[in-house]
Order: sequence, then structure tokens, then C-alpha cells
Amino acid sequence: MKYRMLSALVSIAPLAIALPLSAENLAQVQQLINTNLCYGCDLRMADLSKAHLIGADLRQANLSGANLSEANLEGADLTGANLEGANLSQAFLTNAILQNANLDNVNLTAAQIYHADVAGASMNNLNLTQAQIVGTPISVGGAY
Repeated sequence: MKYRMLSALVSIAPLAIALPLSAENLAQVQQLINTNLCYGCDLRMADLSKAHLIGADLRQANLSGANLSEANLEGADLTGANLEGANLSQAFLTNAILQNANLDNVNLTAAQIYHADVAGASMNNLNLTQAQIVGTPISVGGAY
């Protein structure tokens, strides 16, 4: 009996190791891609790299740890969204609304941020290396 249980555990162990660890909600990722509407969605750790999210409704969404590198977020509404630790390198954020969003530890390397609304946003430890920032009150150190 013990041998069979041990054998079963050994045979499924490689499967457990091979499965990727992901917290993203695939149904909500698909909803966002199909409709551009995802109010309050759980998109933690989602891979949205190179996504065209122009004008997307992402208010109150949880995008912590998400990959939004090279995403087009022009005019997207991210009011109250949690983007902590997200990768927005080379993202396009013209006229994006980031009011009261959590931008702590966000990677904005080479991002284009033009006239974004960041009122009330938390911006601790931003990576702004080579970011282009115009008409947006963000500065080195993340001060508002």
C-alpha cells in the first residue's frame, strides 16, 4: 500500500513541477481582450505584453505583477487599479487615467507617458530609465 502511494506521488511530481505558476484568471484575460472592459478584474501576473488596450476600462483591476510590456494603453482608465510590481516597459500611456492607482515598484523603462492623470497614485520605487514623460507629474524617485 505504501509502495503504491509513493509510486503515485513520484509519477505525478514531474507534472506538478512542469505546470507554470500563474495567478491570472484566463476567463477575465479573454474578457479584456474581447471587450476592452474589465472593471475590477483579477489579472494578477497576466501576460498582456504587446496588447492593444486603447481606451480599456481597467478601473479597480488587480494587475499586480502583470506583464504589460509594449502594451498600448492609450486612453485606458486604470483608476484605482493595483499595478504593483507590473512590467510596463516600452508601454504607451498617452492620456491614460491612473488616478489613485498603486504604481509601486512598476517598471516603466522606455515607456511613453504623455498627459497621463496620476492624481493620488502611489508611486514608490518606479523604474523610469529612458522613459519619456510629458505633461505628467512624475519625476525621478516617483514623487508627485
